[in-house]
Amino acid sequence: MAKQQRTIITCAVTGAIHTPTMSDALPYTYDDIAAQAIAAAEAGASILHLHARDNETGAPSVNTDDFSPFLGRIKQATDAVVNISTGGSLTLSIQDRIKPAATFSAEMCSMNMGSMNFSFHPLAKRYGDDDWKFDWEKDYVANSDGNIFRNTFRDIREAAETLAPHDIKFEHECYDVGHLYNLKFCMDAGLFKAPVFIQFVMGILGGIGADIDNLVFMKKTADKLFGEDYRWSILAAGASQIPMATTASQMGGHVRVGLEDSLFISRGELAESNAQQVAKVRRVVEELGCQVASPDEAREILDLKGGDRVNF
Repeated sequence: MAKQQRTIITCAVTGAIHTPTMSDALPYTYDDIAAQAIAAAEAGASILHLHARDNETGAPSVNTDDFSPFLGRIKQATDAVVNISTGGSLTLSIQDRIKPAATFSAEMCSMNMGSMNFSFHPLAKRYGDDDWKFDWEKDYVANSDGNIFRNTFRDIREAAETLAPHDIKFEHECYDVGHLYNLKFCMDAGLFKAPVFIQFVMGILGGIGADIDNLVFMKKTADKLFGEDYRWSILAAGASQIPMATTASQMGGHVRVGLEDSLFISRGELAESNAQQVAKVRRVVEELGCQVASPDEAREILDLKGGDRVNF
């Protein structure tokens, strides 16, 4: 694997798992998403991974009208790389999910590399019937045990071919070791060009657990399959976020934090903002001897097209 010069920090600002009841810090209005994304960039995030939500209720949305109000503001205020999610719904088709990335022609977008059970229903047990802020939240969380997050080979091909003219760099989200083999198959089929950027996603119910043995196994498997032709990062959910990011940074990987992946800053303490998580992981990474990548350094490391070629 190529020598890593700097550690890229990605911040996943709001996501589509957590709901407004779970934390007052979770941004869901256009203003709050923009403000927290900008603050995260100022704290050291060179990539901003963005979902949209309904401005009134906070429900996850893939409607381009819910992206427009904050994308332009973020671009005006920061040079950070914008990475638009293509996994913003566990129930909608791939055509619906990739529309924001295609419409805005972002520098990056996520690409989920396999179908899986994807559930967060245990979170519903933490709240009583009268605790939920919005009517949609309880059923959304409690019924997620019925979800299959569909990402078939046909879906992956359709997404890759639709987005190819936009020269978007994919963040290949791999939730288990089999997803790495799916990615290798797709590369051999000509869908993706090296070097690819792989996000090891750990700790999601339905995917691989967040522990060091699993990280080492994922890394060894990626080395075997891709050799020098990949860059990698880690996303660990919940309490594993900072510990696993710390480990990954010492293994030559990049890191991802943000309220999409964990609502906490330390065990039992809710984070005040995305920027607080970014500042913490930056401090850890730098104190352990690594340097944090600027947005332009991230663009060079990942071979991105540049912020002047987006449509927002």
